[in-house]
Amino acid sequence: MANIPRILTFSGSLRSASWNHLVAMTAAIGAERAGAEVTSIRLSDQPLPLYDQDIETSEGLPEAVRKLKQHFREQDGFIIGCPEYNGSLSAALKNCIDWVSRPEEGYPSMDGFKGKVAGLVACSPGRLGGLRGLSHVRTILSGIGVHVIPTQIAVPGVGDLFDDEGTMTDERMKTNLEELGQAVAETARRLRD
Repeated sequence: MANIPRILTFSGSLRSASWNHLVAMTAAIGAERAGAEVTSIRLSDQPLPLYDQDIETSEGLPEAVRKLKQHFREQDGFIIGCPEYNGSLSAALKNCIDWVSRPEEGYPSMDGFKGKVAGLVACSPGRLGGLRGLSHVRTILSGIGVHVIPTQIAVPGVGDLFDDEGTMTDERMKTNLEELGQAVAETARRLRD
């Protein structure tokens, strides 16, 4: 059977018209072209409570968390759109990481993250393109065993870069994003080998 890497694409933004989602999906095109099986989710569809150890202690992991953890453990890698909120990552993205990293009986520690690969992208209407938050996400993921590829892309002036169908119109940036997606898929394939 062919070694087909499985890549999960999502954004740390809950906004339905999220540019970070579109940027991550653009990178995912490169992963698909490199032979990966890509699945896209939206955190707004995952009814996760704010992480609270009292919930975990009294009720165990919420069912939504168990489902999300299973989704993560089935993947070989991630393409993550990382919105920058006040110079750091979004609360939704941090909450997702916090819940998925929690131990679950019958599964190895950090199995949703450890040994997997991630590619990070960000965007904003401003000149820095969400760059400042990427280092925070990189530090968190590296600390829980994720191989974060060195290339990361921050897309400035994003409000002018997509057409009405959600297709990126800047060919140079589109190529850069697709190359990042390809690198995620190829790295995931090598790690599986």
